[in-house]
Amino acid sequence: MGETENHHHHHPPPPQAAAPPAAPPNLALSRGPTWTPAEQLHQLQYCIHSNPSWPQSLLLAFQHYLVNLGTTVLIASNIVPLMGGTHGDKARVIQVLLFMSGINTLLQTLIGSRLPTVMGASIAYTLPLFSIINDYNDEDFASPHDRFVHSMRTIQGSMIVSSFLNIILGYGRAWGELTRFFSPIVVVPVVCLVGLGLFARGFPLLGNCVEIGLPMLILLMICQQYLKRIHSRAHLILERFALLLCIGIVWAFAAILTVSGAYNNVKPATKQSCRTDRSFLMSSAPWIKIPYPFQWGTPIFRASHVFGMLGAALVSSAESTGTFFAAARLSGATAPPAHVLSRSIGLQGIGMLLEGLFGSLVGTTASVENVGLLGLTHIGSRRVVQISTAFMIFFSIFGKFGAFFASIPLPIFAAIYCILLGIVAASGITFIQFANSNSMRNIYVLGVSLFLGLSIPQYFVTSRTFDGHGPVRTNAVWFNDILNTIFSSPATVAIIVGTLLDNTLEANHVEDRGIPWWKPFQHSKGDVRTEEFYSYPLRINEYLPSRFL
Repeated sequence: MGETENHHHHHPPPPQAAAPPAAPPNLALSRGPTWTPAEQLHQLQYCIHSNPSWPQSLLLAFQHYLVNLGTTVLIASNIVPLMGGTHGDKARVIQVLLFMSGINTLLQTLIGSRLPTVMGASIAYTLPLFSIINDYNDEDFASPHDRFVHSMRTIQGSMIVSSFLNIILGYGRAWGELTRFFSPIVVVPVVCLVGLGLFARGFPLLGNCVEIGLPMLILLMICQQYLKRIHSRAHLILERFALLLCIGIVWAFAAILTVSGAYNNVKPATKQSCRTDRSFLMSSAPWIKIPYPFQWGTPIFRASHVFGMLGAALVSSAESTGTFFAAARLSGATAPPAHVLSRSIGLQGIGMLLEGLFGSLVGTTASVENVGLLGLTHIGSRRVVQISTAFMIFFSIFGKFGAFFASIPLPIFAAIYCILLGIVAASGITFIQFANSNSMRNIYVLGVSLFLGLSIPQYFVTSRTFDGHGPVRTNAVWFNDILNTIFSSPATVAIIVGTLLDNTLEANHVEDRGIPWWKPFQHSKGDVRTEEFYSYPLRINEYLPSRFL
């Protein structure tokens, strides 16, 4: 990893550890080692621009595809039936979601953030969806399918309009200017809560079918962490591919339980979670179907629904920002500078516009679990993620093949998320090394933003009624939707609380907040490595006006 050697900033680097006045003498008899802050992780086998061999890259890319598939199927399975859609509709929705995931991931890794992040379906959009579903529940339709198509067209219209918010925020440079108010103290709670905030996707989802989920969780830990010590060859194979192996074993186990009749006399909900034939995707998915623009019909524009989507667009930008910091950390890159965050959010807006045109169910955001996979396999290669887009697009067009993998029971995915989301949360904690973790002021800012970031969304989620009404209930539905969506997202609350506190509470020294370390990475010319990790491919730079670089 040669790129970690060139630490030359264009201006003299800040004096190391000059912040505290003369330290009191250490009265302890023994003194342990101290670790100097490292801007890049050195224990990765492949960092962002080094690539594993092609066969390995293909397998790793397939792993990324599978991890992303879980969230996609989860969101589609939860929402399509509420909209009145059939199993066939669900299969089509999953295909569109996967197709758009592939296109957006390819765009982001080429001309967006340039980080190895998969863009996956975002759970933030579910609240505005509920208000659309509620509106149409009261109207009369010829059939449930008509209601479904009508809802999809409304979602399309809302997404097309609200995508311009992200395009303007991103390409207007506003988002990057906002991230200049960040410091390591703000990044810790934001990245932490990007991972921890999804705890409902971990054990609560696994618990729907413990006899499949728990073996998966335990097997993955044993295979991936303990068994790799047996032999040096096993070390590499298990560290990188244990996930595929464990999914295969536990999925086969679930299939045996299904066929042997273990779930014949159980509750419908258990059948839904545990059986491998309950998704009905194989039978209803078409052999070949290419998603095309306006496939559900012309978009319907309703002002009240557009506002709810605007909230979701903001939330997905905030969550993506946290995920990009984690991705940079786990792929061996330096922190993403402001201009990179701006252009990636702008591109996310363009992606959302495309999703609106193609008729996707929800918008995309940077997938947290795929970033965790970079940390699990110790491979942060950008090319691997680019290859995974080929799997997404292939399986979204050839529906029957895609449906085969989409019928993996969700508790298996939940077990994987227990580990992957934890890795992302922990990568957020590592940013504290650049600030003074013994400062009481920092402890206050960290504690309050972490706690409120978990607690406020929990209140908003638990006090939500079955039909999707949150705690904010004024007469203006659009206003309710925006507030309920924004405050149901842990990362967004952490950004709001953390940035406010960190920028308004006075620090004893600038160094306490980690600003001298942070400053160089905010500007495109501040650190030599920024160019190396985040510059456009194929000399696109030479053709762009300099204000976009």
